[in-house]
Amino acid sequence: MLRVGDQAPEFSLVSQSGEIVRLSSFKGKENVVVFFYPKDFSPGCTKEVCHFRDSHEAFSKLGAQVIGISTNDKASHEKFASEYKLPYLLLADPGGSVREAYGVKKTLGILPGRVTFVIDKSGTVRHVFSSQMNPDQHIDEALSALRALK
Repeated sequence: MLRVGDQAPEFSLVSQSGEIVRLSSFKGKENVVVFFYPKDFSPGCTKEVCHFRDSHEAFSKLGAQVIGISTNDKASHEKFASEYKLPYLLLADPGGSVREAYGVKKTLGILPGRVTFVIDKSGTVRHVFSSQMNPDQHIDEALSALRALK
């Protein structure tokens, strides 16, 4: 898995609205919080995305863009984002290549991992948090890391 100090791998993925999103488009402009989650509409993931939604203003005030990535496709992300009124990007990584590039392992060898990366404006990983069972803690960890960057 990527570690603090590593350069975050570039990606180019489709969002819930169909736009192509590249990590490099944020470089030099804003910090990015990339969170990998297992699956749209599952209980833990719904809790996590809604907590990110409810904290969206705090992330914005800290100059950070939030991006959720899972292997679900654009159509699933579109429904998920619409149903829960998510104000941030959900990106489709159907083959799991970006998940693999970031080194996000499966939990117990079966469940896609739940890992959050805080990436600064230069593209450097500044914080990594991995916890399958504590989805809410991902938000608290990311906000703390962003405050430390200020």
